[in-house]
Amino acid sequence: MKLMRAMTTDAELIRQARNDPAAFGMLYRRHAASVHSFLRGRAPDRVAAELTAETFAQAALSLKRFRDEMDGSGLPWLYGIARNLLRTYYERERIESKARERLGVPSGAYEVELHEANARVDAERLAPELSLALDTLPTAQRKALELRVIEQLPYREVALSLGCSEVAARVRVTRAIDSLSRLLKGAS
Repeated sequence: MKLMRAMTTDAELIRQARNDPAAFGMLYRRHAASVHSFLRGRAPDRVAAELTAETFAQAALSLKRFRDEMDGSGLPWLYGIARNLLRTYYERERIESKARERLGVPSGAYEVELHEANARVDAERLAPELSLALDTLPTAQRKALELRVIEQLPYREVALSLGCSEVAARVRVTRAIDSLSRLLKGAS
């Protein structure tokens, strides 16, 4: 890890993070609470936590697209990513609610049971393709995905198990899910 000055700007951290994961970890520690607070004021707590994680995963994947437009601050860029994810979340919720309404499907416990049943049917249908797709993932991504999704470990424990930072663990899981999604879209 390169030695970073205490007063390193976000823009400098983002540039460094392209080659040094520790720099991204510093950016995460610097702004995770602010991004979470921003989202918590606009979404349920569970959703805010998930969107915070996804905000930083998306930021890690798009470091090269960062443009320093705020005198070195990366927070507006992170808020922009969070705002886009929040908009997508509410749009999906709106569409699903309208569809349930049109179909006369009641919300609540039945909705959860229906979702779980559909997920089981999808999982059984895609099991052979999923197994093949999992085999194509890089080992680090596959292991991170298994720890997070199958063993349902928190990211902190995934990171400890893999010997990497929590941010790196989140990025590995996100990349694995993106890869699987792309591969399975072709299979369905």
